[in-house]
Amino acid sequence: MTDVAVLVGPAAGRGRARAVLPAVLAVLRRGGLAPRVLPAADRAGAERAAAGAVAAGAAAVLAVGGDGTAHAALQAVAGASTPLAVVPAGTGNDLARALGVPPEPVAAAAAAAADLREGAVGTLDAGRAAGRWWATVLCCGFDAAVAERAARLRRPRGPRRYDVAVLAELARLRPREVTLTLDGRPRTLPVTLVAVGNTAWYGGGLRICPAADPADGLLDVTVVGPVSRRELVRTRPRLAAGSHVGHPAVTVHRAARVELAGAGLTTWADGEPVAALPVLAEAVPGALLVVGSGRPAMIR
Repeated sequence: MTDVAVLVGPAAGRGRARAVLPAVLAVLRRGGLAPRVLPAADRAGAERAAAGAVAAGAAAVLAVGGDGTAHAALQAVAGASTPLAVVPAGTGNDLARALGVPPEPVAAAAAAAADLREGAVGTLDAGRAAGRWWATVLCCGFDAAVAERAARLRRPRGPRRYDVAVLAELARLRPREVTLTLDGRPRTLPVTLVAVGNTAWYGGGLRICPAADPADGLLDVTVVGPVSRRELVRTRPRLAAGSHVGHPAVTVHRAARVELAGAGLTTWADGEPVAALPVLAEAVPGALLVVGSGRPAMIR
């Protein structure tokens, strides 16, 4: 039997990850795998456990939880030959959405087991910033403030938590001056937010970088300039479809290296804190191997 490491988000989905774990382990065993649950009391512990599993030769790391759990696993598997499987059981599940993973945890685990049996491994890019790997979107400005507030909220559960965080942060909305350097070309401008996407989605299904392709070696950069509170609220529903890119305050760019500088701003990626500005974000082509993906173009 093939040994695989199972990393469970200790707080993912307000306990949903722990609740689905027995069924996930059962389907892995039926698929011919020998799962080993890693100890993970917090993010630092999760990262250490995942790194230890990769060093010990695990055939894959399965992240059972949300984007934060996948982010912790990513620190161990990115740049290595160990694939990642995402079993969505968290709040946002944006990486699972981008990969085309089945939304139901047991089905996602079964898809990962099937890929491991068949040797079907996908390759995609990962982002790198301030010494940390990330897979979805790195952001600063209004959306980073929303991510930080959402992480502190206890209620409500699910994507509605982001809606509550948005309303709370609107009261503090103001444009911030940011120097944005794309592949060595700088410009300073007032922004409401900057989102740097390896994949399209963040915030529980918001398609902030709709054309982002995690296999093109580039990062998509969505810049929202100064807007009023009313206009931001009116435009936000367009994020689900990605049609916000047609708004006159929005510009979209593409680069392999994205530098962000500005006073008093912090970056978040995969729904997790990364670093205060200045930050250099880079696309690292082919840095991540995945199993259980529903995107045929990514399978090799």
